[in-house]
Amino acid sequence: MFLFEILFSTCIILIAILLFKLKSFKLNADSILKQFLDLQGRLTADKNTYENREQKLHQTITGLREVLSEEQQIIKTKELDLKSQEAGLLKNIAEVQKNLDEETENRKKVVSQKKSSEVRLGLISETLAPFLDQFDFDPENCIFLGKPIDYISFEDEIITFIEVKSGQAQLSTKQRHIRDLVKDKQIAWKQIRIK
Repeated sequence: MFLFEILFSTCIILIAILLFKLKSFKLNADSILKQFLDLQGRLTADKNTYENREQKLHQTITGLREVLSEEQQIIKTKELDLKSQEAGLLKNIAEVQKNLDEETENRKKVVSQKKSSEVRLGLISETLAPFLDQFDFDPENCIFLGKPIDYISFEDEIITFIEVKSGQAQLSTKQRHIRDLVKDKQIAWKQIRIK
């Protein structure tokens, strides 16, 4: 019996220890459960915050996409307008260039005709010059050469080289050279005898 009493006492001590451990475990479990629930509450709050932020961010991205799409449409429209304007301007440039070429050609023809008329008028003036009031020489003493000098007048005391010009006409390079030789008295006489 003594053994039974020792065994019974030991069982009671073990049960007391188990109950104490169970109570301590329960307190620990309650504390862990409370911490878990607090953590779960914070996670839920954070999740809601992040979901709200994500939703706002999604709305912002959607809004930006819409604005970007609208801007791209505006840019495409402007690009088409600019291409249309460019095509119109290129067409206008081509027309202006064509008109300019035609006008240039017409002016060349007019200038050519004017020069031709001036040359003809000059030739007529050169031919008729001895019979005009401005001609200070006796026509009977003048010889018409035409080129490079129009006339040479053989008066009793002087021989004169005469060049007739009309309008704005200028001496040619060769005529200026002949004028300078005469002024510098670079004139010679040569007699050639043919047998």
